[in-house]
Amino acid sequence: MSKFEQEFTVASLDFAAAGQASSQIKKLLQLVGYQPLEIRRASIAAYEMEMNMVIHGNGGILRVNLGPAAIELTAQDKGPGIPDIDLAMQEGYSTAPPNIREMGFGAGMGLPNIKRCTDFIEIKSEIGKGTTVRVVINASQQ
Repeated sequence: MSKFEQEFTVASLDFAAAGQASSQIKKLLQLVGYQPLEIRRASIAAYEMEMNMVIHGNGGILRVNLGPAAIELTAQDKGPGIPDIDLAMQEGYSTAPPNIREMGFGAGMGLPNIKRCTDFIEIKSEIGKGTTVRVVINASQQ
């Protein structure tokens, strides 16, 4: 398989559409022929990345790059940035406001779940400019 890229626009606070991009990515991975465990790991990471953009990032772009050896996901948001990435990586730490938590989101598991499901994670954040999260899931197609 040659390299393939697709991007999805994620809207801020649009909970009706939240999860659609990661669902489309999952279908794409199944269609292309990745292994079930790789699909599961990438789908979880994509969903968490998407929800972080919906809740915290003022929306953004979720990109998927597919190749024979890896699935790469990149989330680039327009949010306030992450002041302390190490703190944000701790399970249970959340900056989600009460109204988001009341909807069942914002438990502080997004970034830890992304890290757990991927083979590589890189987070770049600039206060007032936004955050970019790039992950890689090593893969082998059937």
